[in-house]
Amino acid sequence: MADIDSPFEMIAAMAARARRASSALAHQPTSAKANGLRAAAEAVRADLAGILLANSEDMARAEANDLSGAMQDRLRLDARRVEAIADAIKAVAALPDPVGEVIDTRTRPNGLELTRVRVPLGVLGIIYESRPNVTADAAALAVMSGNAAILRGGSEAAHSNRAIHAAFTNGLTEAGLPTDVVQLVSTTDRAAVGAMLAAEGAIDLIIPRGGKSLVARVKAEARVPVLAHLDGINHVYVDGSADENMAGRIVRDAKLRRTGICGAMETLLIDRSYRDVAGLVRVLSGGGCEVRGDGRIRTLVPEVAAAAPEDWDTEYLDAIASVALVDGLDGALAHIGAHSSGHTDAIVAEDQDVAERFLAQVDSAIVLWNASTQFADGGEFGLGAEIGIATGRLHARGPVALEGLTTYKWVGRGSGQIRG
Repeated sequence: MADIDSPFEMIAAMAARARRASSALAHQPTSAKANGLRAAAEAVRADLAGILLANSEDMARAEANDLSGAMQDRLRLDARRVEAIADAIKAVAALPDPVGEVIDTRTRPNGLELTRVRVPLGVLGIIYESRPNVTADAAALAVMSGNAAILRGGSEAAHSNRAIHAAFTNGLTEAGLPTDVVQLVSTTDRAAVGAMLAAEGAIDLIIPRGGKSLVARVKAEARVPVLAHLDGINHVYVDGSADENMAGRIVRDAKLRRTGICGAMETLLIDRSYRDVAGLVRVLSGGGCEVRGDGRIRTLVPEVAAAAPEDWDTEYLDAIASVALVDGLDGALAHIGAHSSGHTDAIVAEDQDVAERFLAQVDSAIVLWNASTQFADGGEFGLGAEIGIATGRLHARGPVALEGLTTYKWVGRGSGQIRG
């Protein structure tokens, strides 16, 4: 890339190249896109040593800067995780291509046939933090959905992102797809983010994937449409009818399997009629989780620390959980209604009527019955990789994958109809 002083000029030049690449990609058959992704997956797998070396530089800087354990876990790559990145790219290649899908067809009384057809959005601007796997996930989803992507990862993963992007685009090029379909912003200057947010008409959709401050900045400054998610303040409600063994397994997994992901449980709600409240709380504390409880929990489990008011609205992304005793389903619904971020909420119950009422009345992007909140993941939903979990109500909701990166157009086929 030629030297460009202004980040606005840099983003404008990248967007122009992306627009040309997206136009070329939009007309590629499914087989060409799938072949390109398979080649990209093999290129990532082949460059394992280079990617791990780059990641080691990021990890050394993370340790020097005293990043939290959760942040370091998100950043860290090993052979297994790089293999998973390559597998995720291949999984996207095997998914049904949404481009060209006919959503519905109708014929008007005058004989005019109208068809609604899925088409790519165009140029995506994806701004993300910490996890280098997002570089490959976002790139793969963009390619398969016929879009071009401009990626801007966090400075903490700069070396890892560059290595993964280089391998990915090498694979695309070898397969004959336009290299500019996936571009990585080379600078870590925060002004580049501002330039992307201001690129009205050049970038069609901004997708932020990161913490509260990033999402807040994007929503406040963007002149481009935004597909965003809020914090993952996720709840598990354990009903009095719950099976004790199942409740313990789900609560432990929901909080402690990986504490730093957006699907991790942050608040546990326990029905006051549940048989072993103290035992369920100690599933968490015995697993190394710091528990902060309300007054009723602390009466039953005295060793628990007192929860502050802000705990109920905190995404910890760490081995910390807030726990409250509630008066049945109504109490759980009231708490979730007041504190949920609309991401993922779950119920553990044997009473089907209680569970169905929970599923119907909790207005979150994902609601689960007798399953861990850690299933809030596009891969687990059979969508392949995901670009993020959308918590809003427009365009896409929940895990956003291929279909969520398309829009549609109307195609009319007539035989001379006029409105004279």
